[in-house]
Amino acid sequence: MAAKQRRERRFQRQFEALERLAPPLRGPMSTLRQDSWFPIRFPVALLLIAGGIFSFLPVLGIWMLPLGLLLLAVDLPILRGPISVLVIRVRRKVRVLANRWKRKR
Repeated sequence: MAAKQRRERRFQRQFEALERLAPPLRGPMSTLRQDSWFPIRFPVALLLIAGGIFSFLPVLGIWMLPLGLLLLAVDLPILRGPISVLVIRVRRKVRVLANRWKRKR
């Protein structure tokens, strides 16, 4: 049970970190995480994942896939651990690349 709670807390911390990185998204992200938004959140997540799979089309992009998985992880606890790890790795990689870019300037 303790591992499950740690996984849940880590998942929530990653959402909070993403909200800090993109303050304009704080409102929509917190609203979408509410339980009452499940009927909207679940189909939107599936559509984003499908759009990410078809990223070779002009309007759709690969950016849709991680966003869809993140939304889907809100409803499927089995995805929370892997998605949290993915968010952590991406945030670290972005931080490393940003620091390299700053040093080059």
